[in-house]
Amino acid sequence: MKRNMLVFKAIALAMGVSTLVLNILSEVSMDTTVILLSIGVICLAIVQLEDR
Repeated sequence: MKRNMLVFKAIALAMGVSTLVLNILSEVSMDTTVILLSIGVICLAIVQLEDR
């Protein structure tokens, strides 16, 4: 189970970093930004739920 939690944390980090970089490069729309950040938040929520 720990490996799954690491994957979810890595996905959340990747979504945050990719959103930042794509916004700096002006390569992404606001809709896509919200979707990417939502995926990251969902992954972090899954990690928190599994910790309980």
